[in-house]
Amino acid sequence: MKYEAGQFEVIVIGAGHAGVEAALAAARMGCETLLLTINLDMVAFMPCNPSIGGPAKGHVVREIDALGGEMGRNIDKTFIQMRMLNTGKGPAVHALRAQADKFMYQHFMKKTIEETEHLTLRQGMVEELIVEDGICVGVETKTGAIYRGKTVVLTTGTYLRGKVIMGELMYESGPNNQQPSVKLSASLKEQGLELVRFKTGTPPRVHKDTIDFSKTEIQPGDENPKFFSYETEYSDNEQIPCWLTYTSEETHKIINDNLYRAPMFSGAIEGTGPRYCPSIEDKIVRFADKPKHQIFLEPEGKHTSEYYVQGLSTSMPEDVQLAILRSIPGLEKVEMMRTGYAIEYDAVVPTQLWPSLETKVIPNLFTAGQINGTSGYEEAAGQGVIAGINAARKAQGREAVIIDRSQGYIGVMIDDLVTKGTSEPYRLLTSRAEYRLLLRHDNADLRLTPLGYEIGLITEERYAKFNRKKELVDGEIERLKTVKVKPDQAAQDLLAELGSAPIQNTVDALSLLRRPEITYTDLERIITASPDVLSEDMKEQVEIQIKYAGYIEKQLLQVERIAKMEKKRMPDDIDYSIIHGLATEAKQKLANIRPLSIGQASRISGVTPADISILLVYLEHYNRVVAARG
Repeated sequence: MKYEAGQFEVIVIGAGHAGVEAALAAARMGCETLLLTINLDMVAFMPCNPSIGGPAKGHVVREIDALGGEMGRNIDKTFIQMRMLNTGKGPAVHALRAQADKFMYQHFMKKTIEETEHLTLRQGMVEELIVEDGICVGVETKTGAIYRGKTVVLTTGTYLRGKVIMGELMYESGPNNQQPSVKLSASLKEQGLELVRFKTGTPPRVHKDTIDFSKTEIQPGDENPKFFSYETEYSDNEQIPCWLTYTSEETHKIINDNLYRAPMFSGAIEGTGPRYCPSIEDKIVRFADKPKHQIFLEPEGKHTSEYYVQGLSTSMPEDVQLAILRSIPGLEKVEMMRTGYAIEYDAVVPTQLWPSLETKVIPNLFTAGQINGTSGYEEAAGQGVIAGINAARKAQGREAVIIDRSQGYIGVMIDDLVTKGTSEPYRLLTSRAEYRLLLRHDNADLRLTPLGYEIGLITEERYAKFNRKKELVDGEIERLKTVKVKPDQAAQDLLAELGSAPIQNTVDALSLLRRPEITYTDLERIITASPDVLSEDMKEQVEIQIKYAGYIEKQLLQVERIAKMEKKRMPDDIDYSIIHGLATEAKQKLANIRPLSIGQASRISGVTPADISILLVYLEHYNRVVAARG
């Protein structure tokens, strides 16, 4: 029996990493928000690796935090190991990665949701969208409950027609043996959305007490850990090490001998898997020349004996998985607690979305996370916060917020998805960003906190603190221009110690800091201290801005040039089929994606520079005609 169950401004379907960010953002912006999930015990669950961050992904977590999202704060409360990666490389690729206590991560996120004003958390399986006059106005659950809303955000993860595959065994399921969502896929198709079939996978989990750690290499956390959230100043979390081992010759033989039983190669798997995160059987076949592959043993929490076997994602039969595990040094007597598996699911073709993440086919319906063809908790959460912001703004009658490629990795990811689409589960990589030096881990707050404040997700107190930090950093850079360093014994001794050339005359401190071998901490030994107390983060900012000033300036000039293209807006009602001279492929792609600007049009695969030149001429003529009518 159907019944009216409630009226909301924003309805979010799914409480994974995209859903929780979307719901929290909308509620914090003052919208009455409903968060619906199949199972309340699975809020913010980590079905795969128990970690947050890494290259590009860690940048996204910092950006979510700078916008006022929750992932950074939550992992800072619940990490059991924190490491800064790529410290031997330049600042553009420094990336923070945390090992999570996955159960505590869920607990604290659910608690935050339950304590947030304007946010209602409810269990229920959504089976149908309610669309009236072509506009999404609500959802209906399996029990007949009808929830009406001004906007709806779909964040269904890998649950849509989910199918678990393990060797010859296949059955309908969401991740971790949860109920799949079957009927909602049909509802989306009925409303005109095109779906695609993707695949992801997870490795087995093993019992800690059956691992021989003496045969593995310890991977400890950082002694003085940094944090994801700009609000976190201190943590006394106990850190637990991870451990490194490798596959063996026997491992490779077991896999090769059993390839005929691998769903990846038998044709049992229809969905396309992520190229950047292949299964172990795929790695052995693709990289046959490699004698071994890294395997990381990662604790899943402080109060469990389960260890996650990173690098061993597989859909091989259970008996083969156990044999593979026991062929790895340190795991000869290991006991498997959970079997690895592959999971297939439906995703929306993301070129059907506007950059706001609203669907083009159904106004007021937004999508975020793995339903958009991405992989990873961080990619999901990054989309979630943007979808939540824009669903709330649409409900409030305000313009959408769009982050461009020069503002954040979130902007890079969304632009890639809606402009180029994806033929496999999309993973963020630092190489996808053309402005890597501008989109650093350390400066996410400088890039996005003013926007978070304008949206209403950053408090007055936090914004004042941010402005004070910016003022201190700028002030110290200016001060260093005036601080003089004489060629005295102390200065020459320090330069010799650091392998730096001696100075012949008095120089300013800023010039010395430009030298690659000299850090701000080194400089502090021979100059007068700043009258202001600078945190380590501020000192890092000062150093990076000075050392990389020339490169940063070049990238900013590139951004300025591209911005001119982004400002040339494309009208919604252009009929590309009548534009003389455009290539047939360009006409089809432009009509399908309907770019918002010349800049976006230039990034569409199949649209050439010649097509852009023709578009610019047409746009000028179009604008003249409109102005004459006006």
